[in-house]
Amino acid sequence: MGKQTLAIVLGIRPDVIRASIMLDLLRASGEHDVIFIWSGQHYSDNLKDVFFREMDIKSPDIELQCGGDTDAAIASSVISNVYDALSELRPAAVVFLGDTNTVMGAIAAGQLNIPVVHIEGCMRSYDWRMPEEKYRTVIDNLSDVIYAYFDEYKEQGVREGINPDSIVVTGNPIVDVLNKYYYDQAAHYDQLASPSFFNSRSITNGEFYLMTCHRRENVHEQASLENILSLVGQADRQVYFPASYRTQRVLSETGLVLPDNLLMVDPVGYQEFLLLLTRSHGVITDSGTVVEEACVLQVPALQMRKSTERPQVYDVGACVKYDPAMPENYPQRECLDNLENLWGKTWENPLGDGKSSQRIVSDLLERLYGDGFGRHKPDDYHHDIRRSYRNDGL
Repeated sequence: MGKQTLAIVLGIRPDVIRASIMLDLLRASGEHDVIFIWSGQHYSDNLKDVFFREMDIKSPDIELQCGGDTDAAIASSVISNVYDALSELRPAAVVFLGDTNTVMGAIAAGQLNIPVVHIEGCMRSYDWRMPEEKYRTVIDNLSDVIYAYFDEYKEQGVREGINPDSIVVTGNPIVDVLNKYYYDQAAHYDQLASPSFFNSRSITNGEFYLMTCHRRENVHEQASLENILSLVGQADRQVYFPASYRTQRVLSETGLVLPDNLLMVDPVGYQEFLLLLTRSHGVITDSGTVVEEACVLQVPALQMRKSTERPQVYDVGACVKYDPAMPENYPQRECLDNLENLWGKTWENPLGDGKSSQRIVSDLLERLYGDGFGRHKPDDYHHDIRRSYRNDGL
């Protein structure tokens, strides 16, 4: 019998960031093969390759170049291309992370009866407008093993009928990543934070807000996008905005005028982003990952979303809320004042102890070398549910 093979499918830069330590740990042993598959959902250098370089991650073994002009086109391309890759590899299991079009490759794995592992499982925002919410629901119900960051996430999955024995609680690996790539390199970031760095970007160290905005319910709803620009325009500080290419395209197509205090630039690498984040006066964002990073790094955050799958940042007082779809309930000036009032405050880190990546990898390898990923095990949990339905005459 040859080596066991584990396939890992990623597709966007937050996936690379969160999985970076796990990839290194999995590749450290020569007893198994790790095949890193890149879906191609993010394909430009500053959305992909720069992260491999800066985080010293070996390039993907397989690049699928999935794409399309719509979510449906991208997801269908992912399913088809992942199917072809897995048909040839026939790994012991395939690992997905997150909640994007790329995780729809789990459908292909399911069609091939290859066990599915989902890292970042059972998160729920309960905002059905979000394509990510639909993707989470699909992959969690296809998965043989789910790594959930917190007990409350596991409880959410169990309430939906997912077998609790399939869900392993691990903590959030973003803490591990920030320990390695920021806190352990703090002196390096101090050197990078030179006057020329900020002068070349027309911002002042510690006096600007950093911004990200990419969610479809914000970017593709013109009223919400207009409200976001109005919010930013009322800020008393410069706002530095590394904008995704899709957001830039929508702004260009709609002809919306940017506020005078908003500096929009192309996406930046992870090192530059962390430097900007930690030297900002706060961050204005609709990104789930960014509010986590800000929370761990003690940076005040304003989250532009109706609901979140990461309520912990609110629980510890690291974040304030603005809903672009309902601005009448969230006065913009008040929201900005609330963000400003977070400056100088501290809060506990609620996201993990920095050992989550190791927990996930240890469990993966135990399954790889042990009893497998549960595909052939009787599902007593759902068997009992079906039996109770039958006894009730349903």
